[in-house]
Amino acid sequence: MNFHDSEKIMGILKREGYLPTDEPKKADLIIFNTCSIRKKPEEKLFSSLGRLKSLKRQKPSLKIAVCGCIAQQKGEELFKRAPHIDYIFGPQNIGKLSSILSLERGVFIRENPEIQYEELPADRVDGIRASVTVMYGCNNFCSYCVVPYTRGREVSRPLDRIISEISELVDQGYKEIQLLGQNVNSYRDGELDFSDLLRKINNIQGIERIRFITSHPRDLTEKLIKTMAELEKVCEHIHLPIQSGSDRILSLMNRGYSYEEYKGKVELLRTLIPDIAITTDIIAGFPSETEEDHYCTIRALEEMQYDGIFAFKYSPRPGTKAAEMPEQIPEEIKSRRLSEILKLQDAITLRKNAGLIGTIQEVLIEGRAETGHSTGRTRTNKIVLFNKDIPPGSIVKARIIQARIHSLLAEPL
Repeated sequence: MNFHDSEKIMGILKREGYLPTDEPKKADLIIFNTCSIRKKPEEKLFSSLGRLKSLKRQKPSLKIAVCGCIAQQKGEELFKRAPHIDYIFGPQNIGKLSSILSLERGVFIRENPEIQYEELPADRVDGIRASVTVMYGCNNFCSYCVVPYTRGREVSRPLDRIISEISELVDQGYKEIQLLGQNVNSYRDGELDFSDLLRKINNIQGIERIRFITSHPRDLTEKLIKTMAELEKVCEHIHLPIQSGSDRILSLMNRGYSYEEYKGKVELLRTLIPDIAITTDIIAGFPSETEEDHYCTIRALEEMQYDGIFAFKYSPRPGTKAAEMPEQIPEEIKSRRLSEILKLQDAITLRKNAGLIGTIQEVLIEGRAETGHSTGRTRTNKIVLFNKDIPPGSIVKARIIQARIHSLLAEPL
């Protein structure tokens, strides 16, 4: 979502006559688009801002802005930490960027009640796959998460505007659409829900693939799973964050489901969509997490057999309930538990990928990897590398000949 926000920022700036540069010394404007989901990005931000002090002294006309979730969360406090900043604006105020830049200095973090109706230009980096926001904000208030405080309450974009944007993207040659929302399962436009939106998009001529992130397990309905199974353009992949395998921890996290409820939805997904790839998020070392709780997560990994995971050590976020909970876990224990989680999942992922050797997969070519290989993705969102040069945008049938943890090697048929 932050990446797509950056595309919107670039779209607005190019409309205003700005051009990008890779050299900070040549810049008239430097913008940091930030994430505050964990502590490390904050540390990187202040380190980067510190390095710009001397540049600002050498070039007083240089404007420096901080936007995104850290900007929304910290507000004017950022001016105290880094007085050489000129502008601070939150995710809901990206559409006001042009007017913000016309001012000398300021903080812009007010809630935008009309955000779902804004139509912002986007300077998309990828010419094959386009991200399209379907909703903003979140109402779930998971106890560890700062998103509801930084991105506001949940609002959905009108369905007809989403369809119009995607139709324009088809005219520009895009083959794959990725729908974005903090919890796409909660999408509503009157009586229409996310399943209805998927059906409308599936009918658009020219779209080859539809993906979406992120799904909240509590709101993943049987109707939506059946819709995914029925629609030929919806890819066989879902990112379904579990966060923990322990019911006690899930309750403290305010996730709204038990492990058995989550497991039942995974079983239904695999029954109705046999080839589906499932990925997830896991937090290691949530406050008061015991060795038994940690073992429940290990057991969940063994039972779920995910295709891949994003796993992180718990990071206290100011203003969240979890940050005030007793029994915060020491860093060394969090690190050890995270290491055990990642080691187990690496073995599972490699084994699952190895099971694809010899199979024929449909791959959408996206471009070239740093290694020089043509690269693309299967419908199950696995990265595939080729030794041959294949034009981006091509959809090819390929035989998998080698498996790695993070990619597959294939030969086109």
